Amino acid sequence: MSGDMATAALHTVARLRTAAATGDDGGVPVTTPRTPAREAAERELSKREYHQDDPGLLQRLLDWLWDHISSLLGSAAQATPGGWVGLAVLAVVVLLLVVALRMRLGKFRPETTSDSGSLFGNRLRSAAEHRSAAEAHAAADRWSEALQERMRAIVRSLEERALLDRRPGRTADEAASEAGRTLPDHADALRSAARSFDEVTYGERPADAAAYSAVRDIDGALQRAVPRLPETPAPGDTSLLVKHGDRGSDATTPGGGGR
Repeated sequence: MSGDMATAALHTVARLRTAAATGDDGGVPVTTPRTPAREAAERELSKREYHQDDPGLLQRLLDWLWDHISSLLGSAAQATPGGWVGLAVLAVVVLLLVVALRMRLGKFRPETTSDSGSLFGNRLRSAAEHRSAAEAHAAADRWSEALQERMRAIVRSLEERALLDRRPGRTADEAASEAGRTLPDHADALRSAARSFDEVTYGERPADAAAYSAVRDIDGALQRAVPRLPETPAPGDTSLLVKHGDRGSDATTPGGGGR
């Protein structure tokens, strides 16, 4: 519609120019400069009724974006063996690789902080309560929840035995590292349990019966573990004292320095 109106306006301006140039009243032909005629045509075409059906700014932006995307896809299709078919096959292969990688790795684990990586929730439970909850989840085949509760039972048990101090915001990795210094024979097992907890909690990798059984066995072994305390010398035992040799005795015994 707007195109017809614009065409009609151009025809009207052209007729005016012809009439002005030829002089239809029979008088002397009048010569109209080109510039005023062009300005008259521009004023006519700038009226609102000629542009009421023009696309809006958003539509023009989308059209421009689509034109560029189409141009890029066309260039890619020309460079890909098989044209558009080859490009489609390549896109499907890339999509399948991304899906396979996502299923294999699970959610990428973010860096844990003392808040988001906290091992315990707001409710304070005993080690026995965490073990009971773990067994309840295991009986219902909720292995991920069972593994989490069993790891909480491990850390809470170490706190109850005063092998770890109670500290809010502690992560599983921190607990395993600290407890490993007191229980060095079980340091690797503690790290393994903490890693399983992190994979389930932050990596969203579901646990199975075998993973839960491994953490449960670690819990049982730790309950029987004897901590290695720092060695202290017995009364009268000088074996742990630093020996300085005969050089010190020469300086302290009578006559030692009379050379």
